[in-house]
Amino acid sequence: MDKIQFREELKLRLRKFVLDLIKLCQEIPYSKESNIITKQLLRSGSSVYANYRAANRARSKAEFFSKISIVVEEADETEMWLDLLIHSDIRNTPETIRLHNESLEILKIMATARKNAQ
Repeated sequence: MDKIQFREELKLRLRKFVLDLIKLCQEIPYSKESNIITKQLLRSGSSVYANYRAANRARSKAEFFSKISIVVEEADETEMWLDLLIHSDIRNTPETIRLHNESLEILKIMATARKNAQ
């Protein structure tokens, strides 16, 4: 797989991840606590996708590194919110666990991309 194809497939994977997060959040019953977590989860999860797209349009290596660093931070935050959903028992379901595992994989991919960009 070449670099361009990899980037496109990762972009599609991230879009699916965000769409799955939206579905998950729509299914969570409202409470003060769940509302805070779902808002933050959607914000950080969608930021991973948006900043990854921006990183791929970077005009320099420094700009790419900066954007991909944001992606790593947001991916880590997304993983944290999913972890809290599971361990607080707000939404401890197989789908939440699957999304948590996917967030860990995304985080590893992005951290490796940042490391390779140095």
